[in-house]
Amino acid sequence: MVNRRFPVTLSLLMLVLALLLGACSNSGSPSGQESSSSPAQTESAPSPSSSPSPSSSEEASPAAAFPRTIHAANGDVTIEKQPQKLAVVHWGYTDSILLFDLKSVALALPFTEKQSVLHTDTYKPYTERLEELAIVGENTTVNLEALLAYAPDVIIAGNAINKDIVDSLEKIATTVVLDEQQTDVWGDWPSVVTEFGSILGQEEAAASYIADFRAKVQSAKEKLASVEGSVAFVQIRAKEAWLQGTNYLPTYYEGLGLKAPESSEMEEGAQLSLEGLSQLDPDHLFLGQFNVSDPSLPALSDEWSKSGVWNTLKAVQNGHVYDIDGQLALGYGPLGNSYGVQAVLDALSQ
Repeated sequence: MVNRRFPVTLSLLMLVLALLLGACSNSGSPSGQESSSSPAQTESAPSPSSSPSPSSSEEASPAAAFPRTIHAANGDVTIEKQPQKLAVVHWGYTDSILLFDLKSVALALPFTEKQSVLHTDTYKPYTERLEELAIVGENTTVNLEALLAYAPDVIIAGNAINKDIVDSLEKIATTVVLDEQQTDVWGDWPSVVTEFGSILGQEEAAASYIADFRAKVQSAKEKLASVEGSVAFVQIRAKEAWLQGTNYLPTYYEGLGLKAPESSEMEEGAQLSLEGLSQLDPDHLFLGQFNVSDPSLPALSDEWSKSGVWNTLKAVQNGHVYDIDGQLALGYGPLGNSYGVQAVLDALSQ
């Protein structure tokens, strides 16, 4: 059972802060350095290993890889021992950090916890193995009081998303700030997973997951080679819809070899009306719904389905409209992308 932690009273927070300030260790050098890491020991030290699957064992513990120094955006940061309580306050890193062998994690989320994908079947194998999962931020905002109450050993942040609170984070615990240009979670999650592996002493787990994912994509591509016609992905919100461009979804278009509809907007994507969708008129249409975790939220596609224009679409007429979880499939992390590849494969293999 996962335990959840929430903010405590102000007086207790002040007491905890006083204790933490004495324990924090964050060595600094000028910001903007190359993001990389190296163990603070000899090169002949044994390399740790850990399975990227939820069934990692105690034998794969990376504890021997510490202390290690991380060359981060906020300077050289030394992590003295394997983190027992890790806080990740960049809301885009949730997908990537859960791959690793961890006991206790605190997360900041892009939406509310109720709207998040934490409780989906895709995430459950990773969240249920945790002894403790704390929520220290919702709707992209970090709750510093909740973070302080969680009392992390190490905090991982981003130098763009979290730039306004880095000083506060460093007062709470050892903080590693990633350079978001070099580890671009929005377009290159393997770089983030690789960096997390370095921070946690679980490099082999990171490399293994990335290799397995690429093999999964290649296998799916071969199975989808006979798919005919164009494929479009549309993000559906309550009152808006967005065409997902090929530059945003390289895993599906380049990785799986899917054909995009012919349109000047296909590379970058754009906000989309039903009339615009009818001009695009793809042979296969994936609707990335953002209310899967919270069905009480409205979806624009419900209104579209009542329109005569909707019924003129080739995908509708041929039964080639597929609802998928948009937070996962149209997201930017490894778990979401893995779900998306499988969802596309299942839909187009029917």
